[in-house]
Amino acid sequence: MKIPSKYNPVEVEDKWYQYWLKQNYFHSEPDEREPYTIVIPPPNVTGVLHMGHMLNNTIQDILVRRARMLGKNACWVPGTDHASIATEAKVVAKLKSEGIAKKDLTRDEFLKHAWDWTDKHGGIILEQLKKLGASCDWERTCFTMDEARSESVIKVFVDLYNKGLVYRGVRMVNWDPQAKTAVSDEEVIHKEEQSKLYYVRYQIEGKDDFVTIATTRPETILGDTAVCVNPNDERFAHLKGKRVLVPLVQRSVPIIMDDYVDMEFGTGCLKITPAHDINDYEIGMRHNLETIDTFNDDGTLSEKAQILIGVDRFEARKQIIPMLEEAGNLVKVEDYKNKVGYSERTDVVIEPKLSAQWFLAMEKLGKPALEAVESDDVEFHPKKFKNLYRHWMGNVKDWCISRQLWWGHRIPVYYLSDSSFVVAETAEKALELAKEKTGNASLSMADLKQDDDVLDTWASSWLWPISVFDGINDPDNKDINYYYPTDDLVTAPEIIFFWVARMIIAGYEYRQDKPFKNVYFTGIVRDKLHRKMSKSLGNSPDPLELINQYGADGVRVGMLLCSPAGNDLLFDEALTEQGRNFTAKIWNSFRLIQGWEVAGFLKQPNHSRLAIDWFNQKLDEQLAIMNDHFDKFRISDALMTIYTTIRDEFSSWLLEVVKPAYQQPIDKKTYEEVLEALDKVLRLLHPFMPFISEEIWQLLREREDGESIMISQWPEAGEVDAALLNEFESVKEAIAGIRTIRKNNNLPMKDPLELKIQSGDKGYHQKYDPVLAKMGNLSAIELVSEEVKGAASFRVFSSSYFIDLGDLIDVEEELKKLEEELKYTEGFLNSVTKKLSNERFVSGAPEAVVAKEKAKQADAEAKIKVLQEQIANLK
Repeated sequence: MKIPSKYNPVEVEDKWYQYWLKQNYFHSEPDEREPYTIVIPPPNVTGVLHMGHMLNNTIQDILVRRARMLGKNACWVPGTDHASIATEAKVVAKLKSEGIAKKDLTRDEFLKHAWDWTDKHGGIILEQLKKLGASCDWERTCFTMDEARSESVIKVFVDLYNKGLVYRGVRMVNWDPQAKTAVSDEEVIHKEEQSKLYYVRYQIEGKDDFVTIATTRPETILGDTAVCVNPNDERFAHLKGKRVLVPLVQRSVPIIMDDYVDMEFGTGCLKITPAHDINDYEIGMRHNLETIDTFNDDGTLSEKAQILIGVDRFEARKQIIPMLEEAGNLVKVEDYKNKVGYSERTDVVIEPKLSAQWFLAMEKLGKPALEAVESDDVEFHPKKFKNLYRHWMGNVKDWCISRQLWWGHRIPVYYLSDSSFVVAETAEKALELAKEKTGNASLSMADLKQDDDVLDTWASSWLWPISVFDGINDPDNKDINYYYPTDDLVTAPEIIFFWVARMIIAGYEYRQDKPFKNVYFTGIVRDKLHRKMSKSLGNSPDPLELINQYGADGVRVGMLLCSPAGNDLLFDEALTEQGRNFTAKIWNSFRLIQGWEVAGFLKQPNHSRLAIDWFNQKLDEQLAIMNDHFDKFRISDALMTIYTTIRDEFSSWLLEVVKPAYQQPIDKKTYEEVLEALDKVLRLLHPFMPFISEEIWQLLREREDGESIMISQWPEAGEVDAALLNEFESVKEAIAGIRTIRKNNNLPMKDPLELKIQSGDKGYHQKYDPVLAKMGNLSAIELVSEEVKGAASFRVFSSSYFIDLGDLIDVEEELKKLEEELKYTEGFLNSVTKKLSNERFVSGAPEAVVAKEKAKQADAEAKIKVLQEQIANLK
C-alpha cells in the first residue's frame, strides 16, 4: 500500500468523522454495560466557537473516547442555551439595523424574529465542534427552549411555587439599563475605577448652617429622603431631630441616627437615597423613609427627579456639578478609587433599583448541595475550588429568577383583574385554578393576563443534567434511570455559582441525588501577556483557522500542552505548531515501519528481542502512570506521558534498535511485534488525537468495514519489571556515552569501534551487549579488570566504559574534560553531603527522600574515585 509522504489532516479528518457518524459510534442507548455520561455545558445559541470552547470540549472528548475504549456505554449529550439577554440583544440590534424598534412590535412578532434568528444561527457552534472531533451523541441534541426542556422549566417553577419556595417581592435588584432587566448578583462584575468624590453641603432647615456629605453619585441627590449620622458621633449630636434641605429641589428631609454610618468615611454624614442604593434601602426600611425613584428603566432621569428629566444618568452627573456649584452647595471634589458593578452581559454600569421581581428561596434548598461537595460526594478537581463554593453556599442569597425580557421561558403566573394571581403549567390549567379560586365559573381566558417577564436563563440550565433525559416530565423513564447521575462535568470556574452550584441543588431537589460525580474546572484561556482572550483586544485566534492550519489533532495537543487543571492557560500558537509537528513525527515513524521489507526466513536478532521486551515493559509502566493521571483528572499530564513515550521511547529508541541495516529486510517476528506495539501506542493516543490514530490504525492491518480504533479496547497494564527498566536505562546511557565520544572525536557512525568495560555494581548488564553493539556499531565488547590507559572513557553509575582511540584521541582535551567533570561531581557531592548533615532535613524528610539522597552521595563518591583514576591514567 502506498503511504503518502505527508499527512493531510484536512482530508483525513473529514473522512473519519463521516465514517464515525455513518457507523453511529457516538450514539448510546441504555443496555447492560456500565454507563459513562457527560452533558455538555450548553454554549449560547448565538455563539461561535472560541478558545474556551476548544479547551473545554477537547477535554470532554478525551474523557468520553477513553470511557468507550474502557468498554463503558459512553453518552455525551450536546445542546445549546437560549441565552435570554445575549440573544434578545442580538435580535434587537438586528431589527434596529433594519429600522425596526422592539417597542413597535407585539411580543409574538418579536418572538418570531427571535426564533428566525435562532433557527439561522443556533446550529453553527455545534457544527464547528464536529471539526474538533467532538464525539457527541448528536441524536440527543437538546436546546433549553425546545418543547421537553421548556415543559420541564415551567413544571419546576410551579412545583417550587407550590412548595412555598418561589415568591414575589419588591426588592433592590441589579438593574441593567441597556437590557432593561434585572440581573442576579452573580452576573455583576465589579471593576476598580478612578472616580470622583463630591463633597456637597445641605442647609439645616431654618438655620444659616450646613452639614456636608460626600458622594460618588451626585445625580442621585434628587432622590434623597434623609441625611444620616452615627448616634455615637459627638460632632453631630446637636443635629438630632433637625431637618435639612436637599440641594436644587429644596425638599425637607430628616436627619436620622443609625450605627451603619462609618464615622471615619468622608464627613461622617451620609445622604440616604433608598431607591438607588441597597444599604440606603435597608436604612430606609428601618426608619420608615419615603422612597423616590428618580430613574427610568433606561437609566435616564424620571419626572420624580424634578430637574434634568429625560437626561442620561452619566450626562446628568456632568450637568448637576455646575448647578450645585452655582447654588453654593458644592464644597470640593477629590479623586477617589472605588469598585463599580457592571452587567456581565452588556458591560454597562448596573443601577441598584427597587423592583417587583420573582425570587427563589435558596437557604433550605442549598443545604444538601453544600454537604455533597463538603463530603466529596461531588468531587471538585482541583480541590481548591471547594473553598470558593463553601463561601458562596454558606452566604447564599435568594435568587432573583425573573427577567424583564421577551425571549425566554415566560413565567407561568396569570393575573386576574383584582391583581390576585394563579400559578399553573398552562393557560388552560390556570383558568381552572382561577375559577376555583374566585368561585366564578364564567371566567374566560380574556380575564387572565400572563406575567410579562421571563425566567433567568440559568433557571433552565440548572435542570440540564436531568432535563436532557426528560427526568422532570417523566421521572421514571429508562434514560434518566440509566444515565443519571452523570459522571463528569467539565466547566469553567467563573460559572461555579451560576450553574454548578444550582445544578447540584436541582439534582438533590428533583432526583435526591447528585447530578455528577466529578467537576473538572478548566482555566481561563489567556494570551502570552496574561490577558483574557477577547474579540475587542484582537488577541483571540479563530479556532477554525487554527484547525485548518495545524489540524484538529495538532490544536487539541497544543491546547493541552499549556492546560493544567484549574489554572489559567497561557495560549501560544507555537504549541499548536508543536502539536502539528508531533503529528508529523508519528506519521514518519509509521512510514518508516511500512517501508521495511519483511523476510519470513530471517531469525529474530537478539537486539530486537531485547528492545521489544524492554518497550513492552516501558509501555506498561507508562500506561499505569497514564491511568493514574486520568483518575486524578491530570489530563495534560496523561497526554505528556504518551507524548514522550512515542517521541522518546518508541521513535527514538525502539525503532532505532530494531530497524534493519540500509536496504536490508527485517525479520517477520520483529515486524509483527513492532506493529503490535504501535497498535497499543495508537490506542493510548486515540482520545487525545482521534484522527491520526484512526488513520494509522486502519492502515496497520487489513480492517473490516465497521472496525474502528475508537471502539477498540483500552490496553491493560501488566506487571512491570522495574529491574529490567533500570537495566535498559543504563544501556541507553552507555549508548549516549559512545555517541558523545564519536561526536567529540569526529568519528563517523559507519566506522566500528571496540568497547572495553570495567564492570561495577551498577551500570552494565552483559545480556544487553547485542543492543550496545547494534546502536554503537561496535566490532567487539571486552570486559577488563582495570582501567584502560590513554582511552576515551565515560561512566554509567559504577561501571567504566573505554574506547581506545589510539592516535585519534587528544590527551590534553580529554584530561580537560575529565577534570571539569571531576570538579562538577565534587561540587554536587558537597551539596548532597551538606543536605545529609542537616539534622532537620534527615529527621523531617520522608524516609524514601533521605534514602535517595544517600544513594546520590554514594554514586557521586564512586564516580569521583573513577574520574581520579582516569585522570591519573592519562597523565
